[in-house]
Amino acid sequence: MFEKITAETLSMNPFTKLGKDWALVTAVDPDTGKSNPMTVSWGGMGVLWGKNVVTVYIRPQRYTHTILDKTDSFTLSFYDMEQSGMREALSLCGKKSGRDMDKAEAAGLHPVPVQDGKFAWYEESELVFCCKILYRSAFDPEKIPADIDASCYPGKDYHDVYIAEIVQVVKKKDE
Repeated sequence: MFEKITAETLSMNPFTKLGKDWALVTAVDPDTGKSNPMTVSWGGMGVLWGKNVVTVYIRPQRYTHTILDKTDSFTLSFYDMEQSGMREALSLCGKKSGRDMDKAEAAGLHPVPVQDGKFAWYEESELVFCCKILYRSAFDPEKIPADIDASCYPGKDYHDVYIAEIVQVVKKKDE
C-alpha cells in the first residue's frame, strides 16, 4: 500500500500542503505504545545542518507535546483534502485531545502498523515523512513582533518549535 521514496523526488508545494491542506503530526507514546495524531497547518521544510528537515510548531498544553517530550520521533502525514470527510477528520484531530479519546478512531482514520516502534500513520495518508527530532525550543515572546503576538497569541500560549530530520518518506502506491 505504501512505498519508500526519496525526499529529493518530491514535487509537492509545502506552502499548499502545510498552509492550506493541513497535515497530521503523529507521535507514539513510548510508555504505552499508543499513537496520537494532531492537526498542524504551520510548518516548514528545508535543509538544516546538511539534512532534509521539517519544522512544526506545537503548543505546550497539547497532548502531542507531552508525547514529544518523551520521544525523539514523529510522522508528518499529508492527505487528499478533496476526499470525502477528510477535512472533518483532520478538524477533529485539531480540536479534540488525545488525553480524552482515541482521535484516530473518532475521525475514522485507519492506522498502519507502527513502524520501527516509533512511526505511526494512517491508511488515508497520501504522503508521510518519518522524522527524528534534532532540536526543540520554546518561542521567546520578547522576540515576536507585537502585531503577530497580539493576533496569534492573545492567550500568551506560545508554541514550541520542533526541527526534525526526515529519515524516511513513504507515499501511497498508485493503484
